[in-house]
Amino acid sequence: MAHNINFNEQTGRHSFFSVQQKAWHGLGQIVEQYPTSEEAIVHAGLDYEVIKSPLFTQGRTMNIGDSGELIEANDILVPNSFATLRTDTNRPLGVVGKDYHIVQNREAFNFFDAIVGGGDGILYETAGALGNGERIFITAKLPDYIRVGKGDDVTEKYIFLTTSHDGSGSITAAFTPIRIVCQNTLNASLRSMTNVVRIKHTSGAKQRIENAHKIMGLANTLSNQLEGIFNQWTKVRVTDREVRKLIQLALCPNKETLDLLKKGAEDEVSTVFRNTVDDAFQYAMISDTQQMETTKGTLFGAYNAVTGYFQNVRNYRDSEAKLQSIVMGG
Repeated sequence: MAHNINFNEQTGRHSFFSVQQKAWHGLGQIVEQYPTSEEAIVHAGLDYEVIKSPLFTQGRTMNIGDSGELIEANDILVPNSFATLRTDTNRPLGVVGKDYHIVQNREAFNFFDAIVGGGDGILYETAGALGNGERIFITAKLPDYIRVGKGDDVTEKYIFLTTSHDGSGSITAAFTPIRIVCQNTLNASLRSMTNVVRIKHTSGAKQRIENAHKIMGLANTLSNQLEGIFNQWTKVRVTDREVRKLIQLALCPNKETLDLLKKGAEDEVSTVFRNTVDDAFQYAMISDTQQMETTKGTLFGAYNAVTGYFQNVRNYRDSEAKLQSIVMGG
């Protein structure tokens, strides 16, 4: 799987850090203690600025001067368009319009600190840059847990934030609960709520803090609801056949496949879908984390089989595709 982690030729380091454990790509800096936001920026190689620079294009024809000399075509200013430029490497990152406001990397961390008020209790766990530095990401662990059952089946609460410098997207923050024993990302939409909040690039600390409070409220509300729902699901017993049926419904890619499943015509579904269901069902049956009291033969176990398939079994084109699928719900 391609990682696309930025490599800074000036420092000779990959722009990524994680706490205590190496990421799957094995790149970047490993630190033993949770850093402050200021330290995390440096560890992750995100201590650079981005500016907007006027955008020019080259004329396609040459002119003849008054004395008959050839004059090369002049550069032509492209109106209302700018290149975003990384100042430490002088690399262009993208093309944006005149109203685009750059959110610096430090501002993204300030936004994160505001979520829990001055950074108390928030633990920066990973951060990094992709490509030439046009997209950055931060993962932070929040205080407290979602506890399922009476044992050690606990889910940690994370907020993931990503923003871009190339005009391709807004600041995006996602509440991502992760079950410790299997590292499954247990994203779930509850009622009319979503686990993702998107915020336009804008200046002004007031709006950033207001949006930060909005996300924190979302995380608290979701985690409280999830704890109750997950614990209720551990009490709902399901057979292996029902687990497979639930997996089929959860992974169903389109209405045509759903109609075939409703008719009981499983032999008519695509081979790709059948193999996907087989892989997820196998994970449900043999994974060690599916044999716990909270998961074995329960609705919570069936749910974890689906999230575990996406996290631990499915193959992705690259790390960005995996991120989009698991965290952003794309």
